[in-house]
Amino acid sequence: MTEERIITAAVVTSGEKGDGPELPKLLEISQENGIDVDTIIGDAAYAGKENLKFTSEQNIKVVARLNSSITQGFRKDEDKFDYNKDAGRFICPAGHMAIRKAHQGKKNIGKNQVDTYYFDVEKCKFCPLKEGCYKEGAKTKTYSVVIKSYLHQEQVAFQETDYFKEKAKHRYKIEAKNSELKNVHGYNRATSYGITNMQMQGAIAIFAVNLKRILRLM
Repeated sequence: MTEERIITAAVVTSGEKGDGPELPKLLEISQENGIDVDTIIGDAAYAGKENLKFTSEQNIKVVARLNSSITQGFRKDEDKFDYNKDAGRFICPAGHMAIRKAHQGKKNIGKNQVDTYYFDVEKCKFCPLKEGCYKEGAKTKTYSVVIKSYLHQEQVAFQETDYFKEKAKHRYKIEAKNSELKNVHGYNRATSYGITNMQMQGAIAIFAVNLKRILRLM
């Protein structure tokens, strides 16, 4: 969405998917729709390592605060675990969400703290993607994230700039637009089943709010 509150791109996914991985597609669609993007404003879900790398290559700033659970500094590139900010849990490559989370370590003792996410091992036993992920006979399957150990220093510094703080003030517009879609145009509840139908419902709702906004701006 632009700062003038015109929605420029939308991607509909199933509920267990995280927001962050959709950023490149949203950016691509917005650019195809004629939007010249120099800054992206969002919540911590969009401040992941891959997004910061992707946007920096296009000289685009990301006004989103780093989240220790999103910034997977010590994870290997081949790891495909995704973070769902609404549930506060990681999701494995097979689409299974962690069933619980444990915080380990103490502050200010010279060691990094770790968040460990536990998965349902019964699902892991029969998972088609278990090779290289689940060890046969293991009683638990976990995924750990090191806290505040590998934050991107440029982004940390950027968060303290006046530009970041000024642009961050516009984020409320996104939540207001979400509220309008849900509470005024019925997008708080699916009218039918399936991603395709949700895409159609979303397209109609977005068309309506965009048309209203364009008329108001005119």
